[in-house]
Amino acid sequence: MFYTMKKYILLYVLIMTLVCHAEAHSVFDSQIRTLQVVVDDNWMEMPVMKLNSDEMLNVSFDQLSHTYHRYMYKIEHCEADWSRSEQLLESDYLVGMNDNTIDDYEESINTSVLYTHYALQIPNDRCKLKMSGNYILSVYDEDNNNRKVLEARFMVLESLMNVGLGVTSNTDIDVNKNHQQLSMTVKYNGLTVTNPTEQIKTNIIQNGINGESVANVKPDYIQSDGLQWTHNRQLIFNAGNEYHKFEVLSTEHPTMGIEHLSWDGNYYHAFPFVDEARKNYVYDEDADGAFYIRNSDNSENNVTCDYVWVNYQLKTDSNNIRQTALLNNDYTIEISGDWTNDSDRTQYVMHYDRTDNSFKACILQKLGYYSYRYMVMDDTGYYKPEALEPAFYQTENKYYALVYYRPMGGRTDRLVGYTQISTR
Repeated sequence: MFYTMKKYILLYVLIMTLVCHAEAHSVFDSQIRTLQVVVDDNWMEMPVMKLNSDEMLNVSFDQLSHTYHRYMYKIEHCEADWSRSEQLLESDYLVGMNDNTIDDYEESINTSVLYTHYALQIPNDRCKLKMSGNYILSVYDEDNNNRKVLEARFMVLESLMNVGLGVTSNTDIDVNKNHQQLSMTVKYNGLTVTNPTEQIKTNIIQNGINGESVANVKPDYIQSDGLQWTHNRQLIFNAGNEYHKFEVLSTEHPTMGIEHLSWDGNYYHAFPFVDEARKNYVYDEDADGAFYIRNSDNSENNVTCDYVWVNYQLKTDSNNIRQTALLNNDYTIEISGDWTNDSDRTQYVMHYDRTDNSFKACILQKLGYYSYRYMVMDDTGYYKPEALEPAFYQTENKYYALVYYRPMGGRTDRLVGYTQISTR
């Protein structure tokens, strides 16, 4: 009986962890802020660039001082699951040199918080990518014993397979309530696929690089020319709720979503309007966790935008049993968006203030537009989607599908199909 129960618990854990966080960027140095990884100017999209195209990957970040650091970057090819491609040589996927310096840097101008902005582009005159797939760009501080300060993830696409996505609120769990059902088709387009379970890998991601993802779901139909997923229970996503948002574009006057600003003698503080846990669905156009750095003048944004401490406040229902669990430290509330990439996530954890029955957090952020959500996490790091706010099928979500292919005898996973769909 114990063995049977153990098997049941293991199966339950596997099912519950099928939907997990997508692989996000990582920052390992508290002095590194505002990591941006964008293809061309597509700041609301996943960082996916086409192979052998004119598209450019733009990677930039700030170091919180005017002291120059000699930063080096290295690019590594990865498999579909983001493990390093051990069977490849650098020359298999890279033309030129690896371990290059970041030579594009500029000090901030007239800001209360001093910083130096570093930027690079791929491809450049030193290196170019020649293979599709997942990539990690790591940045090292040569002035600090080559310590790794960040990892930026991006994808390179060669469009060899056709991918189709569909979405409906008619699911096997409920109809027009809390969930969204994905369907997908993949057409081989002449590529040789004799063993789809081994040669094809898939990943469906909700709302970008820091969203929820489901990988390698078994297709419902295997055909000679492709694969099909139709009303697959494993492709049911919690619909969630709309992201919150604000714009802090100036240190002199409030802008969208900001109630007031203040100066404490050392730093500027921005106070967004107090959020409340939403019990009903209200449509609000947002960016699904994305952010965009700019100021009121929208001029030289990289070096003229100041940093401010953003004071978040979330009002809760004191009679809510879920709040009791939060107060007992069974769960924590974290602020999450594409901009919350730090390895030290304690800065995004909200703390309860009994004086006004609310959760609060204070985060240093660069001027710009931000979208975010409140995530309730248990002590294992598992996201509880409906622990704070109910989910609504009407919620606007963006879904991305990535399809990887490994030829028979191939040494790595190539990204050969990509598409996206929005629920609105």
